[in-house]
Amino acid sequence: MPSFLQDMGLGVQENALQDVMGIMGCSKSTARTLLMHFRWSTETLFGVLAEREKDELYKLASVTSRSTDGPSCSGKQRSWEEVACGCCFCDVPRKETTDMGCGHIFCNDCWSQHCRVQIKDGRSRKLPCMGVKCGAACDEEKVRQLIGDDPDLLAKFDRSLLESYVEDNALVRWCPSVPHCGRAIRVEGELHCEPECTCGLRFCFACGEDPHSPCTCDMWKQWKEKCHDDSETKNWLTANTKPCPKCGKPVEKNGGCNLVMCTCRQAFCWLCGAATGMSHTWTEISGHSCGRYKEDVDRRIGEAQRNVKRYMHYYTRWEAHMKSSKAEAQTRRSIQEKIVALEENTSLLKDYSWLSQAQEQLFHARRVLGYSYAYAYYMFGNVMFREEITPEQNTINQNLFEDQQQQLEVEVERLSGLVEMGPERIEKVEEQLRLQVINSTINIDKRLVNLYQLIENDLLGSLQFSTGYIAPYGVSFSPLSHPLHTCPLHAALAQPLQLVDRN
Repeated sequence: MPSFLQDMGLGVQENALQDVMGIMGCSKSTARTLLMHFRWSTETLFGVLAEREKDELYKLASVTSRSTDGPSCSGKQRSWEEVACGCCFCDVPRKETTDMGCGHIFCNDCWSQHCRVQIKDGRSRKLPCMGVKCGAACDEEKVRQLIGDDPDLLAKFDRSLLESYVEDNALVRWCPSVPHCGRAIRVEGELHCEPECTCGLRFCFACGEDPHSPCTCDMWKQWKEKCHDDSETKNWLTANTKPCPKCGKPVEKNGGCNLVMCTCRQAFCWLCGAATGMSHTWTEISGHSCGRYKEDVDRRIGEAQRNVKRYMHYYTRWEAHMKSSKAEAQTRRSIQEKIVALEENTSLLKDYSWLSQAQEQLFHARRVLGYSYAYAYYMFGNVMFREEITPEQNTINQNLFEDQQQQLEVEVERLSGLVEMGPERIEKVEEQLRLQVINSTINIDKRLVNLYQLIENDLLGSLQFSTGYIAPYGVSFSPLSHPLHTCPLHAALAQPLQLVDRN
């Protein structure tokens, strides 16, 4: 059976519940229903409470006011010896029935069966009343009593309530590691960040994908799809080739004559794609007339060629930096192992933190540099933001960006060359090389800051109607492996939570 790990996840959830219970004067079950409705945001919940009456708040979250006021049955109802179950229509003793607080009374057997079905079907978090057109949520303590004879089902119910803190919470997300590590990440404030789970996986909190800053989530989604289906190549083939009317293979015209020949020996007209004979002149094909206008074909060919050339320019550079990043990551691991071994050797009083920091900075800068090409493809393509940026301004923006990008690229390649050393060479590093590595590491940090400031303030920040958010540079680079109670307080700093082992 899956087990609860540390009390960390329970603690933060319990704090939120206690805050709502204290302000609203309600039960824990009602507080949980309210928080799930407002995605576990006490700030949003209390903001709505300040603007509306408490009863309106309960109505929004499908909470009946009776369920918050203690026992829901009147004295007359409690004195009944038997009650007609509204589900099975049997007369049963009052003590063998349950009223969830919304006024609908059913026998415990019917309630128990209903709860079991709902929990098994994954509807534990806001388990609905059986009453017709009643959207009220069942009291979780009463549900526990009804299914208490089934420990496994009870554990599943409690686990689902705990998981709701993650899956219904805008500020918490499961770590997307495969296989799943069982941890979740909580952020404070800014959703666009790239936290690192204690299992070692770094990811984009906003979309759950790999870190892709400075690309926005939308840019990265489109770039992945484009690279996957190679759509630009398909567009080029569509405009540059015609399918043979006999075998269907694409045929490219490499001359001025509009009669083309497939490898299967079928001749056809380039303008309309119809099969023809071989007899022709420079101006016409014997026995064939075509009304298609040639300029349209030429225009499509030229546009498709420009598009695919532009796409390949950015794709090849993105791919090259991604490959370099993987190669450098392998070198980085072997060097780190050597550094650990040297620092554990008490006879050597040398500090190699400068090399570790350089390797970390290089790894991060290389990824940023690679994704910057995907960003540039969309930012300056006059497609995604063409309604907001004039062609003239787009050219100015592109020149500014490429200037910063080039400066970063030069410094990244310089540092890569400096730290390209095998583990056996680390002990023999000269002081001059050490200073060069330190200076290059600092310079890369400055280049990254400048690049991000340009993107956030002048490029994406200048948009009036479109939304473009990226993970800030400073947050992306901070390892986030501290326990929750010792994690530095930062508006956008992510905190790892160990909640439920979901394996």
